[in-house]
Amino acid sequence: MPVEWQPVRQSRTHELVLQSIEQRVFAGELRAGDRLPPERELAPVLGVSRSALREALRVLETIGVLVAQPGRGPDAGARIVRHPDDALGRLLRLHFALGSYSLEDVLEARVVLERSSFEEAARNASPEDLDEAEDLVVRMAVPGVPVLEFNDLDTRFHVHIARSSGNELTSTLTSAVRESVRPLILRALEAAEDWPATAAALNAEHTELLRLVRAGEGASAADLVEKHIRSLHGTLVDENSDRESGDS
Repeated sequence: MPVEWQPVRQSRTHELVLQSIEQRVFAGELRAGDRLPPERELAPVLGVSRSALREALRVLETIGVLVAQPGRGPDAGARIVRHPDDALGRLLRLHFALGSYSLEDVLEARVVLERSSFEEAARNASPEDLDEAEDLVVRMAVPGVPVLEFNDLDTRFHVHIARSSGNELTSTLTSAVRESVRPLILRALEAAEDWPATAAALNAEHTELLRLVRAGEGASAADLVEKHIRSLHGTLVDENSDRESGDS
């Protein structure tokens, strides 16, 4: 059944456009994959300017629920999507940089989320999921792997395990929290006195984590991932506390 659009009030126009679109999503009239009418059609139906409509669409694109595809033809225009991971990661990274959350907050959030992820993955992950996780571990273990590549593979490993847990929200939050401190973790890895030894030690834990998940030993995997996170992320917290003490 076609969506029935109604004009919106003119005050704070782009926010009212957002509300109009949100209401149709909440009502189930708009779903992932649906396309919005072209701007030239939608703006007059809503009773707003095309600039106000574009502003609302940019907000929706930023938060990961809409993608705009320029051009002409059937694939052009704005389409409703579900891409929360990148959007939440950007938002959390900005708030972390602005001081909304401390390193300690992020550390404890990672511990809670990843304990749950690894425990549930031990119950729910498919053999295919675990084979993909093993491929990431193997690639991290390649001699001479650069720090930047290792950090990327490390992030993908933790997020992949979260996805294989069967809980999409846990996966999204894990990805967002991990992304928020990715630059700090990268700097910590780059500062390692003996990078090959550091990489080998981290990957030995990755290998054991994957073995425990494969064996269905969720509680042990949860305990090890907490130790794994605190050993590096906890060092960042300690260093930050030392800097703050020195500045006071």
